[in-house]
Amino acid sequence: MFAPGTAGVRGPAHEQVLLCQDRTVGLKAVVSVHSTALGPALGGTRFHAYGSSADAVLDSLNLARGMSYKNALAGLPYGGGKAVIIGDPALLKTPGLLHSYGRFVESLAGRYVTACDVGTDTADMDVVGEETDHVVGRSPAAGGVGDPSAATAYGVLQGMRACAAVRWGEPHLRGRRVGVCGLGKVGQHLVGLLTEAGATVLASDIRADAVARTQVRFPEARIVADAKALLDAEMDIYSPCALGGALDRVAVNRLRAPVVCGAANNQLGYAGAEERLVDRDIVYAPDYVVNAGGVIHVAREYSGCSATRSPDRARARAREQVDPIYATTLSILTAAADSGASPSAVADDLAEKRMASPPRT
Repeated sequence: MFAPGTAGVRGPAHEQVLLCQDRTVGLKAVVSVHSTALGPALGGTRFHAYGSSADAVLDSLNLARGMSYKNALAGLPYGGGKAVIIGDPALLKTPGLLHSYGRFVESLAGRYVTACDVGTDTADMDVVGEETDHVVGRSPAAGGVGDPSAATAYGVLQGMRACAAVRWGEPHLRGRRVGVCGLGKVGQHLVGLLTEAGATVLASDIRADAVARTQVRFPEARIVADAKALLDAEMDIYSPCALGGALDRVAVNRLRAPVVCGAANNQLGYAGAEERLVDRDIVYAPDYVVNAGGVIHVAREYSGCSATRSPDRARARAREQVDPIYATTLSILTAAADSGASPSAVADDLAEKRMASPPRT
């Protein structure tokens, strides 16, 4: 999978691409439904100031396809879809805009189920949920399972353990140096989990406020000046946790870490990026395999689960359901090493077989 504006969209064609616009509230959004072979298309709503409408459409297409593969590999009864709202959320996000967007989601009659993503959160999903039932990731107060960021980070941690087992023969991270690039909701949780696991964390973000929060919450983390400096640092695992395209030509050739495993979607920034990683003997865990914890967490909500009565039990149950990411990642990486194929090729083949033969109900 590739980032906006790079190598385009691979794989089976999308089923539907829709434009949503409401000038009265400043809403302009794109909803892409990639596949409903396994069930309703489930995927978050990203709110972002894109450089152009074409970039927004391509991002929606890429992200929707990624959700199809992510949900299939996670064993979820959902297809893949993704929405992007075009604009700066700090300037445009209002209850009116979110209500209008919720009505649009409702008009799709359950074909697409939305959730939070970059630029949106549980409070936003609560507002969207006032207009439609086809939304997950709402707050426990609104009957939801809450923010999925912690579950996403936990899944990435399981992916890292699998990478460690393949690279070093043991599935633990104690004593490993891990570079986390991107200190948003997921990145913050990941820093905490890595610290608990005994890893040394190198952390970087272009936003001063995110760096400051990390320094306060995790004083053990070592702050690195910028993303390029992080690439040059000596580390065992590089973890892209910001927006897509992190593994561009510069990063792939400059990276010193022998493992890449992160939460960002669409990390491969150009055609041939993964092959170059293989040539450099770098273990790459496909992002849509390891970052599935969040969607596993929120998918429970659509079937009637809620964190309202027992938040602690809900978190424990979510972790139990995310744990299999370790085995899935290990299986894919092992098969790739045995066959000489790239990890993404192995993962794609498995996902496509599942989508082609959905379980009978």
